[in-house]
Order: sequence, then C-alpha cells, then structure tokens
Amino acid sequence: QVQLVESGGGLVQPGGSLGLSCAASGRFFAINAMGWYRQAPGKQRELVAVMASGGSTNYADSVKGRFTISRDNAKNTVYLQMNSLKPEDTAVYFCNANIRTYTTYNQPYWGQGTQVTVSS
Repeated sequence: QVQLVESGGGLVQPGGSLGLSCAASGRFFAINAMGWYRQAPGKQRELVAVMASGGSTNYADSVKGRFTISRDNAKNTVYLQMNSLKPEDTAVYFCNANIRTYTTYNQPYWGQGTQVTVSS
C-alpha cells in the first residue's frame, strides 16, 4: 500500500553534516504532513522537524538553526539537512508521514529508520 524509504544516514564527526531523504511510494490519495523523528538509546522517540503540505514548519528547540527540513511534493519526498552535528544528535532517525489512502483518512506511516552517529 504505502512505503516510506529513508536514505543518507551514516557516521560523521562533531561539526559535520549529513543529509537525509525520505520518499513515499505506493498507492495513496494525498500526503499531509511529512517530517522526521529520532530515538536515542534509552530515550523516547521525539519530533525533530515537520513540514505541512503548505510549507509551514516546526522544529525541536535542540535543532533550530542547525537543521533544515524541505519537501518536494511532486516527488513525494522530504529532506533533512543536518549541519553542525553534535554527539547528542546520535539516534535512529525515522521518516513520518500522515497519509490519506483511498480507503482511510489521515494515518501515520513510518520509515524503517536510518542510523545517524556523531562521534570523534
């Protein structure tokens, strides 16, 4: 039905940069919000950044000024550019999308997650 696939994770040194991407595929009627969450060891999953279909954004305070979310609606893809990375950014990053299918109203879908490790 619907699949979200992330790419771009990896290992970087503090102060480095990474770019993540997530593409939605399958059969669906519309995508509302798309965004990124992360989960560090021993912690709850938290919102990193989200963008509505109209372009409004919301960021976690911890990443403001360092991360930038963008979106290409024609490609059903959301991106996350991460700059000035810190060790505390280390986590599994999950793509999230609220999607309306032909048989359901908006429901959350999740990618498989991609590991981001910031370490010297």
